[in-house]
Amino acid sequence: MASDNQSEALAQLAAHFINRDPNDQSSGWVELWNTERTHVWDRGGPSPALIDWIESNPDLLPRPTGDRRLKALVPGCGKGYDVAMLALHGFDVYGLDVSPKGLETADAYTKAELREPLPHNFASDDTNRPSGDAIGTVKFLNGDFFKKDWEKDVSTGEFQGFDLIYDYTFLCALAPEMRKGWEQRMSELLSPTGVLACLEFPLFKNLKAQGPPWGLKGVYWNILAKGDDGIIDEDSAGEIGPLEGRFERALYIKPPRSYESGQGTDMFSVWRLKR
Repeated sequence: MASDNQSEALAQLAAHFINRDPNDQSSGWVELWNTERTHVWDRGGPSPALIDWIESNPDLLPRPTGDRRLKALVPGCGKGYDVAMLALHGFDVYGLDVSPKGLETADAYTKAELREPLPHNFASDDTNRPSGDAIGTVKFLNGDFFKKDWEKDVSTGEFQGFDLIYDYTFLCALAPEMRKGWEQRMSELLSPTGVLACLEFPLFKNLKAQGPPWGLKGVYWNILAKGDDGIIDEDSAGEIGPLEGRFERALYIKPPRSYESGQGTDMFSVWRLKR
């Protein structure tokens, strides 16, 4: 069960976005950063579920060729926890956010972690700590995920999309009517052999309850596998019906470790474009 403090924080976050135009969602997050109200979503460290999956050397990830590192994108990167962790695991990582202040915070955090990583970036003390050229690069981008202007700061002659995109507390932060656009952009930004990794949260929350965070039980499947708009109710949240989406699910597990905020319901899914 959620603590009283957590429930209050979630209620404050939802109240901040009531009656806000979906086209003006970005300004709401910028306001929260500028007024130092990040406690309502801050987790304090990188995703344990993502760390465990990355360190399992998953076959689902493309294999780097030559001296090219895999490229990863973390949209809505917040304080940069997952950006730093992925760089420490050898990815060249791009953190995208709409808040300049948030990106300043993320940049400072990441520089400190790459110099002297904290243990929470790794699954255990036995994990080999990278150094030198084994550590990937980091670049933070100030931009709107749904627009393409920031892509010019990523693209090179050989760039064909990201090898890994990580979604956690990004889809659930978007107004429900923005979900189909989220799927469209993911399909555009992912490389043909890349994967979209999602820590699905919150799955305990009623689908009709006010967000953010908006309840997402069944939503990833509805958008990515079925190709629908992701606006569903409890009766239609099952994994049934024709699969006409652009993605196929390659992995779906209950992670051994995740954040307490998920109340034990988080699921970890990995998706790839149909070939």
